[in-house]
Amino acid sequence: MKSTEAYSHFNRQEWSALAKPKQAALSKQEIELMQGIDQIISPDEVTDIYLPLSHMLYIQMTHSMNLHHEMNLFLNRTTKKVPFVIGIAGSVSVGKSTTARLIQALISQWPTKPKVDLVTTDGFLLPNATLNARNLMKKKGFPESYDIERLIHFLTDLKSGSAYMEVPMYSHLTYDRLQNEVQKVEEPDVVIVEGINVLQVNKKKSNIPEVFVSDFFDYSIYVDADEMNIKQWYIERFKLLQNTAFQDPSSYFHRYRDLSPTEAVAFATDIWNTVNKVNLEKNIKPTKYRANMILKKGPGHRVSDIQIKKT
Repeated sequence: MKSTEAYSHFNRQEWSALAKPKQAALSKQEIELMQGIDQIISPDEVTDIYLPLSHMLYIQMTHSMNLHHEMNLFLNRTTKKVPFVIGIAGSVSVGKSTTARLIQALISQWPTKPKVDLVTTDGFLLPNATLNARNLMKKKGFPESYDIERLIHFLTDLKSGSAYMEVPMYSHLTYDRLQNEVQKVEEPDVVIVEGINVLQVNKKKSNIPEVFVSDFFDYSIYVDADEMNIKQWYIERFKLLQNTAFQDPSSYFHRYRDLSPTEAVAFATDIWNTVNKVNLEKNIKPTKYRANMILKKGPGHRVSDIQIKKT
């Protein structure tokens, strides 16, 4: 049986027809605040794709809450409902972060007005000093570059109902974990966990239990696109950053600010081919069919197809 046979398929038109007329949309200003440096979100993308997605997630969470209530009745116990956790995976430059921010904003408008936290796994990358000591800087983003044990502990606390947790934070400017800053996660109703590694299976280590990040998800989404498009988005983003963030002397990539357009494309292409392409093909793309939903993007980061795992 092919993996795709386990999914129901919707094209853009079929999916957009599922939008409910009374659903709250985002304002133009709200949409602009969520856009990535290289990604423009059109209002129709929100209406056609993300509103139906938000409604479907609301159904999933409502089902989870009802099941929790029924189990309390069956077990004759009163236990607090733990957060509903959504995982978002996909390649570098595919637009996971923007997708996560859109979903976070729309979930916050649900009738129950839930508290929604967004956690990225970038904060769980090992510090650069550790990566250098282990000769892993050229494999940053690969499974071995993450503190998976700490990530698993955070998710365990989250699903145990802990009222307060701290998550390490990462700076894309300095390209390193922040030393003295943490993200505080306090009694959330919904937590979105976004990162390239969230659907990956750990390599067995003696100090890490045989448990995976995705074991803690109530729903998971893989953001997909043809590699040709992702590569182009990566190169375009590098060129944009060269003229913005890289100009900052504190930027890790400040040394590349004066590359000529030809040199910039060549440099970004080399990074893609030697690092990101390898990671995508070896570690990220094989996890696609572990997701409950696959969002397939085409040119302009516009979603063209949606696959939902059959239940």
